[in-house]
Amino acid sequence: MGLQLFGASMVGLRLFSVVAQALAIVVTGLMARELGGGRVAQVAAAFAVATSGLPVFEGTEFQYSSFDYLWWVLIAYFVIRLLKTENPRWWLAIGVFVGLGLMTKYSILFYIAGIVSGMLLSTARRYFASGWFWGGVAVALLIFAPNFIWQVRHGFISMHFLQHIHARDVRQGRANGFVWDQFKICANLAAAPLWIAGAICFLRDKRYRMLGWMYVVPLALFLFGKGRGYYLAAAYPMLLAMGAVAGERWVATLSRVWRRVVLSVAFAGMAVYGVLVYAIIVPLASDGPLKQFALKNNGDLREEFGWDELVKTVAGIRDSLPAEQRGEVGVLVGNYGEQGALEILGSAYHLPPPISMTNSAWLRGYPTAPPSTLIVVGFSREAADRAFSACRLAGHNGNSAGVENEESQSHPDIFLCGPPRLPWPEFWKEYQSYG
Repeated sequence: MGLQLFGASMVGLRLFSVVAQALAIVVTGLMARELGGGRVAQVAAAFAVATSGLPVFEGTEFQYSSFDYLWWVLIAYFVIRLLKTENPRWWLAIGVFVGLGLMTKYSILFYIAGIVSGMLLSTARRYFASGWFWGGVAVALLIFAPNFIWQVRHGFISMHFLQHIHARDVRQGRANGFVWDQFKICANLAAAPLWIAGAICFLRDKRYRMLGWMYVVPLALFLFGKGRGYYLAAAYPMLLAMGAVAGERWVATLSRVWRRVVLSVAFAGMAVYGVLVYAIIVPLASDGPLKQFALKNNGDLREEFGWDELVKTVAGIRDSLPAEQRGEVGVLVGNYGEQGALEILGSAYHLPPPISMTNSAWLRGYPTAPPSTLIVVGFSREAADRAFSACRLAGHNGNSAGVENEESQSHPDIFLCGPPRLPWPEFWKEYQSYG
């Protein structure tokens, strides 16, 4: 939608991600209010989320996890409303956002496990006998149904994708440091006392105990299942909200001087850590030391360089071919970044749609009349020679800023090749990939 409304605009593309994170921040403050917090608690909870690593990062990217984060936060908010008012109709709202979560990212199944476990291990178990609860389940399944039907029709390709990337992440050590990531990525490090207090308060509170288990159960499942550290980030706003309420009540028992000292230290600590987070992720300057600091510490930022140059180089290779060969040329890519760049930016150069074998793009197949000449991007020389016939070096993949990233370092060469060595149907099955 962002591309349709704003064209190839980075601001337009990221607008909806920014809106999603802004809503998550606001809803966190509302959770603190519903839990009995005053202005200090509401501001502290919202500020803690606004200066935490994962929500800041999700606002700079347009990806499914940006919206998954919001759905988790909204589910927690409506669970709080449910438990506070004891009005079972809130299950319908919970069902809506569980359904949207299932449409967005399947890791919400771990959150669902937390919801069900929380019900079983608290007084909320009585809702299993409520028709409103089962109505919420029906709403969630109805929203999820198109996605499930698509999966059935396509051999549950997303499950194969998830199995592959999980095995890759474990093999490459991306699941290491899970516990430390809860402190430095999922929430503002200086706000750790708030979310720890929030988890304890939820578990000790008879009315709201369900929310404590909604955190503990996914935490245990991700920890023992070797999940990535950021997978649980969206569970922290509800903890920060409850912790801020508890903190506000404790601060109210102090003298006026100590109250000011404690609040000043708490907000200053979160602000300092927030500046560090923004300096790494946003970054805070378009050039100079701050930009270099961000590039050094933010691998995702480095991956934003060179895409327009890649497309221009591919177009130049195509234009260098004899006129009779240009009409039969195809562009075959090795990853979804190259695919996206050529799909979005390639139309300005009248390039054909890229041929991709990665993730669900593989389902699109290859052209009905397969191209006899291929511009191959994202392959090493050895891999290109193994897969295609008559390959020769045709160009280089890099960026004028000199930023070292995956494109410039891992596969810097672009090749001009003949058709695959295998017949196209066999080649397509052999080279299906996930990433």
